[in-house]
Amino acid sequence: REWQGKEIGHAPLWCSVERGDVNQALIDPMNVEEKMEMFQLLLKLGFKQIEIGFPAASQIEYDFLRKLVDENMIPDDVQVQVLTQCREHLIDRTFEAIQGIKKVVVHIYNSTSTLQRDVVFHKNKEEIKQIAIEGTELVKKYAKDYDGDLMLEYSPESFTGTELDYALEVCTAVQDTWGEATPEKPIIFNLPSTVEMNTPNVYADQIEWMHKHFKNRDSVILSVHPHNDRGTGVAATELALLAGADRVE
Repeated sequence: REWQGKEIGHAPLWCSVERGDVNQALIDPMNVEEKMEMFQLLLKLGFKQIEIGFPAASQIEYDFLRKLVDENMIPDDVQVQVLTQCREHLIDRTFEAIQGIKKVVVHIYNSTSTLQRDVVFHKNKEEIKQIAIEGTELVKKYAKDYDGDLMLEYSPESFTGTELDYALEVCTAVQDTWGEATPEKPIIFNLPSTVEMNTPNVYADQIEWMHKHFKNRDSVILSVHPHNDRGTGVAATELALLAGADRVE
């Protein structure tokens, strides 16, 4: 453990995330106009990476993204991000939505936690890892017909409930399948505190372990997504940066 003796020496990459699936679950979700107002505010605040939603989740999400593209509202220096599960019909719809965007991060995910493997998916470790591999293969396939600059992001959802060695195993499988990451164009691994199960120091320990064990670390952007279930999201963010994180979303 080394993070507790360090100081933050530079600003991380900041990506504003608006979870489209969560928004659409509301009784009265934001409409296209409200989303546009939020997007303009984020640009005004200076964000250069913005997750603009889950275009395969609903027609509103899709229409909002297409409005941004069709009306040329994404500045050239802003990289937008879209979220999708590792499922082919959702990835297909996502790539349909992003056509025309100059710079995009396609963020895929599947849960790897012990609880969800057992209760939700009824799958073993190899089967769960295969979901991540197949999702990566699908992004590679669809990316061949994409005419913009694309980066891949992968999240082992519920990272904090996943064995560290297994989280690394899944991320490495994604890394090997993608096979295109370089220091100039890295792959993003997001390690979310999807459920804030422990205190911030434990999250920092988990992040530092992954930081030290990623293969080709100079070709990886280590991103964190702290939640605030215990009211310690800010502390978890700070400690994760000390522990080696490059990006916060």
